[in-house]
Amino acid sequence: MKIIFAGTPEFAVPSLQRLIDLGHEICAVYTQPDRPAGRGQQLQPPPVKVLALAHNIPVLQPLTLKTDEELQTLQAFDADLMVVVAYGMILPQTVLDTPRLGCINGHGSLLPRWRGAAPIQRAMIEGDKETGVTIMQIVKKLDAGNMLHKEVYAIKSTDTSAIVHDELSQLSAIGLEKVLAQIENGKVYAEAQDENRVTYAAKLTKEEAVIDWTQSAEILVRKIHGLNPWPVAHTLYDGKVMKIWQAEVLPEKTHLPAGQARCSHKTLDIATGDSFVRIHELQLPNGKRMSASAFLAAHDLNGVQLG
Repeated sequence: MKIIFAGTPEFAVPSLQRLIDLGHEICAVYTQPDRPAGRGQQLQPPPVKVLALAHNIPVLQPLTLKTDEELQTLQAFDADLMVVVAYGMILPQTVLDTPRLGCINGHGSLLPRWRGAAPIQRAMIEGDKETGVTIMQIVKKLDAGNMLHKEVYAIKSTDTSAIVHDELSQLSAIGLEKVLAQIENGKVYAEAQDENRVTYAAKLTKEEAVIDWTQSAEILVRKIHGLNPWPVAHTLYDGKVMKIWQAEVLPEKTHLPAGQARCSHKTLDIATGDSFVRIHELQLPNGKRMSASAFLAAHDLNGVQLG
C-alpha cells in the first residue's frame, strides 16, 4: 500500500520501521518540527525523522495541517492510507478525508479506557493489571474511533512507565502489521467503543510528583513507577529534592510516623500510611541515579523524616 506515516517520538519508531520492513511504499513522513534539547539546547530532529531520512523517505514538519497549502501537499501524495502513531498534532477533518482508506492510529491503551495524553502513565498510577495498544480508525473526536485490533500487555509489579512504553511501542508495530494485512485482504472488523466505559488520561503535572507519605504503600509505589521517567516522584531529604525512581511495597504494618526512614546498611524502607515502601533506586540534585544500598554507604537515614 501507499502510506503516509505521521509520528514523532521514539514510541513511533518501531511502527515506522515495521512498515518499511513489510515493503509498503512510505510516500511521506509527517513529524513535529525539530526542538531544542539537552544542556546546550541545540535543535534535535525527532527520532521518526532520523529513521525516515535514513531510508530516503521525504519528511515534512509543518506547524499546522489546517492551511490550504498543506492540504494540497498532502493530497498530492495520493496515499491509500495514513498511519499515525504519537504524532502530537490533531488532524483536521480535511486531512482525515484525504487518504483513500482513511487514517488509522496506534494508541497506547486498551480503549475505551484511557483516551488522551498520558494513557501509559495513568494505567500504571491507577493500578491497572493490564494495558496494551489499540489500532483504531481516526475520527475528529479524540481517540473515539472504531477499534480494529488490540495487543494486550500484562503489567508487572516491577514495571515502570518507561518499561511499559518500550513494550507497547513494539506491540504497536505488531498490531499495525496485522491490521494492514486485514485491510489488504478486505477483512477488517471495526468495533465501536462503549462510551459508558470511557476514561481520560490527563496530562502529567510536576505537582502530582510530590510524594505524600500518608498514602498507602501500594498507591505510592504505583505513583513512583507511573511517573518514571517523567516527572519522577520525589520527596525532601535534608532540604533537598530526592527523586525516587523505583520501589516496592512491603506488606508489614507500621506504627512509625509516615515518611520516617528505617534502614540497614543495604535496605531503605519508608513508613507510609499503612506499611512500608522499600526504595530501590534514588537520586539527589546534580547526582546520578543510584541504588539505595550505594546511597546508604555514604548516608545514615535511620529515623530521618522525609517529606
